[in-house]
Amino acid sequence: MLTSDLLQYTLKDGQVRPRLLKTTSKTIELAREIIEIFEQHVGLPRRDLQEALQTLEGESTDYRTKRGLAHILSTEHATFEQITPLEPVQLREKVFLHAAQKGPIDLRSESTLEEVARALSDELGLPLTAGQLREGLYADLPERHFLTTFEAPTPEDLLDRFNTAQAQGIFYRAYDLKLTAFRNSQAEYKYLFKFLKLFGLMTYIEGDQDTGFTITVDGPTSLFSSSTRYGLAMAKLLPALLNVSKWNLTASLKPRSLDLMSGEETLTYTLDSQCGLRSHYKKGQIFDSALEESFAGKWAKAKTEWVLEKEVDLLPVPGSVMIPDFRITHPDGRSFVLEVIGYWRPEYLKRKFQQLKKVDCENLIIAISERLNLGETGVDLKDLPVKVVWFKGTLQPKTVLEVLES
Repeated sequence: MLTSDLLQYTLKDGQVRPRLLKTTSKTIELAREIIEIFEQHVGLPRRDLQEALQTLEGESTDYRTKRGLAHILSTEHATFEQITPLEPVQLREKVFLHAAQKGPIDLRSESTLEEVARALSDELGLPLTAGQLREGLYADLPERHFLTTFEAPTPEDLLDRFNTAQAQGIFYRAYDLKLTAFRNSQAEYKYLFKFLKLFGLMTYIEGDQDTGFTITVDGPTSLFSSSTRYGLAMAKLLPALLNVSKWNLTASLKPRSLDLMSGEETLTYTLDSQCGLRSHYKKGQIFDSALEESFAGKWAKAKTEWVLEKEVDLLPVPGSVMIPDFRITHPDGRSFVLEVIGYWRPEYLKRKFQQLKKVDCENLIIAISERLNLGETGVDLKDLPVKVVWFKGTLQPKTVLEVLES
C-alpha cells in the first residue's frame, strides 16, 4: 500500500475523498514510462533506479502521483536483493581490522582499494577486486540492493492499483467502520467473512443471508493506544470487499490524524460497490490468521485420524451469523466445528458470548485464551450451550483432541 506521505485526498462538507487517476492517454503514458524505467534497471542497483525516477519527476507538481506509482511497482512487482561475495558486516570487519594493522585506508583511492583487495583475497582464499570491495562494504544499504526481478503490470492495471491504494489509505486513521452487505451469494459472504477473520478485525455481525448483514468494525481508538496498525487492517480489507457484489460502508475518521484542520470533530468516508475501484485480490483465495496457521501447522504433525478443514459453512444465529475457524471430521462420520477466541476487548467479548448463547449447534467447540479478562464481560460460561476448551499462548491440538474424544 502507499505510505501516508504519498496519499492525496480532498475534504468537502465533512467528507474525505481520495484523489483518483482517470484512465486517459496521458496517465497511461505516464504509467508506461515508469514501468519501462523499472524494466531498464533490472540487474542494476536501486540507487540508479532512484536517480532515473528523480529525473522523470523533475520539478513537476504531480510528484506524489509519480512517486506513488513507483512505490507500488517497488513493493508489489519488484525484487531487490543484496549481491556481494561476502556479507557486508564481515567484509567491514576485515577491512577495519586491516586498517588497524596497516594504517588508515582512503576508500577514494583506487590503488589503495586494489592493495586492500589483494590482501583480503589472500586471507579469505577467494578473488576480490577493488570494485567488489567498494560495492560490497555497504551492500546491505537499501540503495545498494540490486533490482533482480521485475514483473511488469499493464499500465491500466497499475493505474487501477494506484487508485485502490489511495482509497485504502483513507482507512489508516479510521476508528469506526459500518459495513452493509446485501443481496450477495453465500460464497461471497463466506469470502468476505474469511478476510474479516484473516486481518483480525473485531466485528459484530447482524442480519441474515436473505436480508443482508450489517457489520460493525471497531477501530484503533478502541485499543489501548492510538495506532495505525488496526487502520492498516481495515485498509487491507478493502480489496477483498471489492470482490463482493453489493455493499456500502461509512468510516469515521479523526481530522487531526489526516492533518486536516476542518473544524469538524469527526470526518467520514463513504464508499459502495459502484465506486469503480478494482481489486488485486483473487476470488476464492484461502488465508489463515497467524493463530489459525500455527494451529493448523501443529495439527498436520499430530498423530490423529481427525481431519482439520479450513472451509466451513456459515453458522446461522438468530439475527446474525457465525463463520467458525475450522471443521474437524473423523472417518467414522463424527464432525465438529471450532471457533478460536484470542484477545479482544471486553465490549466485543460480551457481544460475542451473547451471540454464542443463541447458537443451536451441539457440535460447536469454543477455544478461549486464558489471557482474556472475562470478569469484565459479566459472562458466565456455564450458560454457553457449547463445548469450551482453554489455552495459553497458542492453541495445541492435544487440547482439542481431548474434547473430541471425550
